[in-house]
Amino acid sequence: MTTLSVDPRALAAGFALLLAGAGAYWTLATDPEAEPAAEAPAAAPGALDAAQIQRLGIRLEPARAVTGIPIATVPAVVTLPPDARVAVTSPFAGTALRVFVTPGQQVARGAPLAIVRAPETIQFGAELARTEADLAFARSQAARLETLAREGVIAGVRADEARATLRRSEATSRENRRLLALAGAAADGTVTLRAPIAGRVASVGIDAGAALSPAGPAPFLIENDAALALDLQLPERLAGTVRPGMLVAVLPANGDRPIASGQILSVAPSLDPQSRSVLARASLAEPGGLIPGKGVSAVITDPAAPARAGVSVPSAAVARIAEADQVFVRAGGRFALRKVRVVAQSGGRSILAEGLRVGEQVAVSGVAELKSLLSGQ
Repeated sequence: MTTLSVDPRALAAGFALLLAGAGAYWTLATDPEAEPAAEAPAAAPGALDAAQIQRLGIRLEPARAVTGIPIATVPAVVTLPPDARVAVTSPFAGTALRVFVTPGQQVARGAPLAIVRAPETIQFGAELARTEADLAFARSQAARLETLAREGVIAGVRADEARATLRRSEATSRENRRLLALAGAAADGTVTLRAPIAGRVASVGIDAGAALSPAGPAPFLIENDAALALDLQLPERLAGTVRPGMLVAVLPANGDRPIASGQILSVAPSLDPQSRSVLARASLAEPGGLIPGKGVSAVITDPAAPARAGVSVPSAAVARIAEADQVFVRAGGRFALRKVRVVAQSGGRSILAEGLRVGEQVAVSGVAELKSLLSGQ
């Protein structure tokens, strides 16, 4: 049997090496710097603390409750009703001697606008004088022949002819007198053109010395700016919703009280092919300083519909993002975008029909910073 011999020095060296390896493993296993660092939990998108909110200049405000929210706010143009513009013409050809008014001037009904020299009026005056002279003879002749016809002296047909002659003379006299009075003609052959309505002189097309003709352009245009109208452009989504009889209010840029109000008179049955909108017209009572041609925003409400509840927020809180009106709502320590539907704006506030509840906190400043922050997350 063979006996194995082990060198004591080799055995001691191996044991020392084993102890060194075990010590190295224990050092690495227990060294805190050798452990991998644990990852911090990721912050929720839009989460901001109070310090960050203050640093970004964000101010919050709760949504307020409103009742009777309108159907929509649409662009409109102040116009004149069809019967509010009157042209003033001369019934006789002539020459303007004097012009009394200028464009934009307010005039009363019957106020003189110009004096025109019209020789034709002298002829009509002379014809009127001759007709009235003949009228007296025709009247006496008709009475005499009617008496003779009743007594059987003459045939009744002669009395009928005398009465017909009298009626023709009377008609001619009335027509000449009416025409001369309508023209404001004087015995010296002049005609005074007068304002047929009270209003504003919209245009003056003549100067002293200009020739006038009944068939030519009207020398004066008078507008009754006490009664105005609105031409509204309704978006396609409101086609069939807005009806005659609904109320319209024109609100100022700052303030809640309407400066003018009225109601829808008519709504076009089809879309305009160019603007893709529905044209509507509304009347205006008490225009409140509006002038024709001014562009305004009109708020439409339906008096027959039950009052609907909504909310209002400062208009600065509403941002146009991704082709939609949106607000930044703070809930649970974070901000989130919320789509809303704006139906009216008044006094620096926007009225929302949907998308937000009463009391929810919205950002009314620092909106641009929030938009940039959330788009980067």
